[in-house]
Amino acid sequence: MKLTVKQRKFADNYIETGNAKQSAIDAGYAKRSAQQIGAENLLKPVIKSYIDQRMQQIENSKVADAKEVLQYLTSVLRGEVKETIVVGGPLGAESVERPPDIKTRITAGKELLKRYPGNDKFVEQQIRKVRAEADIAEARVKDIKDIQDGTESTIIVDDLGDVDDGS
Repeated sequence: MKLTVKQRKFADNYIETGNAKQSAIDAGYAKRSAQQIGAENLLKPVIKSYIDQRMQQIENSKVADAKEVLQYLTSVLRGEVKETIVVGGPLGAESVERPPDIKTRITAGKELLKRYPGNDKFVEQQIRKVRAEADIAEARVKDIKDIQDGTESTIIVDDLGDVDDGS
């Protein structure tokens, strides 16, 4: 089912103003019944669906997605974007466009690397440490269960974090 011209105008006005009564009046409904018609229109599935769809389109166009952010950070890192700065001179202030400075480029690079942790040796070492700690904790739990079951085992942990449960 499609919207009538009045319904579409009502929905578009409502999206803009959030006022159902005024949107009904602006769409051409009678002033004396505008409040009731506005409320009824908001309950009609076809109008509600149209409003929801348009709101989603508006939202999607305003919010940057991950790809857009990565592309922008990359363009900053490469110095492709320009920033406008105001420079004071003997004749007064003037605006000058220039590429991002080194500090800004480094910050953009760091932000990009945060999104790709597999390329960072420090992050790899942190992951290795966490895994080793998890292995040690797991071995300790196993040892406690063995003691409770009456079958003790010996756990040897070397300085590299490797665990030997004696088997």
